[in-house]
Amino acid sequence: MNPAVVAPSLLAANHGAFAQGVRSVEEAGLTWLHVDIMDGHFVPNISFGPQVVADLRPLTKLHFDVHLMISHPDRYIEAFAKAGAERLTVHVEADHDVAKTIAAIKAHGMTAGIAMNPDADPRRVLPYLDSVDLVLCMTVFPGFGGQSFIPSVLESIRFIAAERARRGANFRLEVDGGINVETGLRCREAGADTFVTGTAFFKAPDRKAFAAALTA
Repeated sequence: MNPAVVAPSLLAANHGAFAQGVRSVEEAGLTWLHVDIMDGHFVPNISFGPQVVADLRPLTKLHFDVHLMISHPDRYIEAFAKAGAERLTVHVEADHDVAKTIAAIKAHGMTAGIAMNPDADPRRVLPYLDSVDLVLCMTVFPGFGGQSFIPSVLESIRFIAAERARRGANFRLEVDGGINVETGLRCREAGADTFVTGTAFFKAPDRKAFAAALTA
């Protein structure tokens, strides 16, 4: 199984002080930063775009785990590659040719992930498991931070983890939404190894201890 990784979500940081938020992730001893891109169409919220990624890139060596919650992710691959994203994760539900989008992401030198919403049939991602290195199971409906964890997604996590084992694959299994120590450990028991956490991380009195509790 892959070693556990905690990826704090930039969405939950102070939007007037992103650089400070990035430093707090580094100070917690972490190596990943999750960056949620929202277009107001695929999800009912607007966050930020490739310019924010480009501006933050020179400030840190954190791995930029960029999650495109947008209707046409295939149109923005080059922009995020140039901005400095190392990974692009796209939704199986979005309006695009998923296989072509994954191939284009890899052609631009990035690793690719496939995401699915809480109500998605996990079988929808099966055709892409041999071409991605991460599967993201949303544990809330995407769009806004601070939502409550949806326990029914644990079944999807178990399904994907079992399929990973059956194939002898090593893609990461990421969860995002309402992740705190309690829910994160439930996801870990189900097979997840990568934990996106926003509100719980940035509001934790001891962020390093919080992250350690998820990865111990």
